[in-house]
Amino acid sequence: MTETSPIPQAARPKLVLASASPRRLALLQQAGLEPDALLPADLDEAPLKGEKPRDLVRRLARAKLDVAVAAARGSEELRQGYVVAADTVVAVGRRILPKAEVTDEAAACLRLLSGRAHRVYTAICVVGPRDRPRERLVETRVRFKRLSAREIDAYLASGEWRGKAGGYAIQGLAGSFLVKLVGSYSAVVGLPLYETVGLLEGEGFPVRGAWRDAA
Repeated sequence: MTETSPIPQAARPKLVLASASPRRLALLQQAGLEPDALLPADLDEAPLKGEKPRDLVRRLARAKLDVAVAAARGSEELRQGYVVAADTVVAVGRRILPKAEVTDEAAACLRLLSGRAHRVYTAICVVGPRDRPRERLVETRVRFKRLSAREIDAYLASGEWRGKAGGYAIQGLAGSFLVKLVGSYSAVVGLPLYETVGLLEGEGFPVRGAWRDAA
């Protein structure tokens, strides 16, 4: 049996990430996938009145996908490409925590999360050349240690919380707050790799071919 030849780079379909997040880009690269373009969407991410966390995260991921697909389909180079979009929401019960932008927001989040469990919802959406969107919702349970005022103040001073759902970045200093995690670590960071690879392969993207090319 002859060994399968790697897919020529020129023949490989284009891959678009609908995000400007360095964390999501790094996770996609960890899976051996280098996007050809980043097409983030500027959206109002505020929840609708009475909107549940899982409904919000699905709506935002799909909205990001729609914006990126519209841009990609208008580009000669990206028209037949695959688009990946994701969103992450942190919640305590039905209470949705903000993506903290100011210190007071982050401090309130950390005080709420201290010593208790919360849930992180990440929705991932993928569409290929057939324009048939596929999506998954990943729910991860996370528990933090009880945080002292000193620990909270030190974490706030680090600035790592800025722009992060729930006011923390699990892949950084806040990893030391983690007591228990049940579910997908990569989903908490921002992109569930198992689901992302599975959706792309299901739509025909040659994930393993990208691995061979990288070897």
